Amino acid sequence: MPFKSIVHDVKGELGSISRKGKSRSLRVVQDSLVCINAFKQSYWANMPYELLRDVLMRIEASEVTWPTRKTVVSCVGVCRNWRKIMKEIVKTPEISGNLTFPISLKQPGPRDSLLQCYIKRSCNNQTYYLYLGLYQFSNEDGKFLLAARKCRRPTCTDYIISLNADDVSKGSNTYIGKLRSNFLGTKFEIYDSQPPNVGAKVTKSCSTRLMNAKQISPRVPTGSYPIAHISYELNVLGSRGPRRMQCIMDAIPTSSSELEGVAPMQTEFLHSNLDTFPSLPFFRSKSTRTKSSQFGPLSSLRDGMLVLKNKAPRWHEQLQCWCLNFNGRVTVASVKNFQLVTFVENVVVRQEQQENVILQFGKVGNDVFTMDYQYPISAFQAFAICLSSFDTKIACE
Repeated sequence: MPFKSIVHDVKGELGSISRKGKSRSLRVVQDSLVCINAFKQSYWANMPYELLRDVLMRIEASEVTWPTRKTVVSCVGVCRNWRKIMKEIVKTPEISGNLTFPISLKQPGPRDSLLQCYIKRSCNNQTYYLYLGLYQFSNEDGKFLLAARKCRRPTCTDYIISLNADDVSKGSNTYIGKLRSNFLGTKFEIYDSQPPNVGAKVTKSCSTRLMNAKQISPRVPTGSYPIAHISYELNVLGSRGPRRMQCIMDAIPTSSSELEGVAPMQTEFLHSNLDTFPSLPFFRSKSTRTKSSQFGPLSSLRDGMLVLKNKAPRWHEQLQCWCLNFNGRVTVASVKNFQLVTFVENVVVRQEQQENVILQFGKVGNDVFTMDYQYPISAFQAFAICLSSFDTKIACE
């Protein structure tokens, strides 16, 4: 039997529960019990654990790209046993190079290659959409990942980042963080909605934030946790050339960029309102534990914070312009284009490390930009850094 048929077979047996949800409550309970009993008596419930695990491992290995990757997500939503097995099988982006579940967007990217994404800008509603880079040159948008909406304020500008393209607001259950700029657009701060590591400090009280008129439990530390600072060098003389930027990753140690280095990793969303992901029980938990990383605050570590700086371009005499090698991923010249590499002050950096691009961003068409990133930063962090390039910079041009 094909793998997809196996998944659809089981989903069909359980799907009747939701289809009968519009009838009276008593009938729903009776019908649900009948369906559950039927499922318990089916061959799926009697399948040996080793055989079931082998089937799910083959499904996960066969569906490696989107949109077929959604079959893996369907397996997670079948039942508790399937969820437990898939949680063990599906690896993080660092190992697999795949973005499968929403929490993958908060986890560091692959070590050995750049994960290719792209951003679409909508000037009408000041919204930016991040997609997995599969169909950037076709009419299809590919796999949606994140959305951000620009909110102008008297003294600053906020970019609200959400998992839902149709509900991009700080009061949404799908809100995961924001980017805030100063008045000149030269300094930015990235905030996470949950602590990036144990002992992280929140900028505001995190026990009373309202989301969809439902107060979050004070045990769940949801708030604004600063995780990175971005600064653009002032261009007082108005000289021509690319922007100069620097990113200080507050929650990532410098050693994470080394071969054996390790970066903090969030393992689950901490929102108490778990109805945010009704079709992904992968995130449900009986407890409200706040452990999301094995790291403590960097101030208590011997290591310093990771610093990223834009790679210096070279002047091309024939073209009479500044050039960077994007390996064909960028096709339109723009002041927004950049590549970020690791920077360590007063330390001689190896040539390989100088050429190892952590994040690159560039224009490929009208309101379309590529975004490629790798370990030790996550898709959420990379997206927020790229959003800073869109903001108007009065003193940097």
